[in-house]
Amino acid sequence: MPPLRGGRLKGRPVGIVGVGSYVPERVLTNFDLERMVDTSDEWIRERTGIRERRIALDEQATSDLAVEAALRALKDAGVKPEELDLVVVATVSPDMLFPATACLVQDRIGAKNAFAFDLEAGCTSFVCALTYAATAIASGVHETALVIGADALSKITDWTDRTTCILFADGAGAVVL
Repeated sequence: MPPLRGGRLKGRPVGIVGVGSYVPERVLTNFDLERMVDTSDEWIRERTGIRERRIALDEQATSDLAVEAALRALKDAGVKPEELDLVVVATVSPDMLFPATACLVQDRIGAKNAFAFDLEAGCTSFVCALTYAATAIASGVHETALVIGADALSKITDWTDRTTCILFADGAGAVVL
């Protein structure tokens, strides 16, 4: 694969041609958290800038969020799912150990010609997935990629731990390269 030097890939040009995002409708405010743990709206805002977070419904999985963002990115790009040859889902909260959440998304959006896998690298998951996809396209291994960052962190958050429960939420963002 071509090296990444100075932020530029060597090889074929690569760019983002479509973007999409999705957040669940349910909102959890700092005032809601005040009733759950020893915290306050002011304390949270001063330290994080966060006022509210989106929380998936019990029946919504990471793949559900990812599919919504993916469809919006594909529409924005004017790309059909069958034109994709790579789908990468960057997540730390997959639906299950296997199959990969990317495979579930691939099936649901109809990306029947795509190679699909999950990439888990903590907070850097999306950046790593984007770098991989861009490098794969620049090298000629792939032509058209869908990269999705998606998490349903509310399902694994300890809602009694005020140091972390104030930070995490649910949502997805996707790009087509």
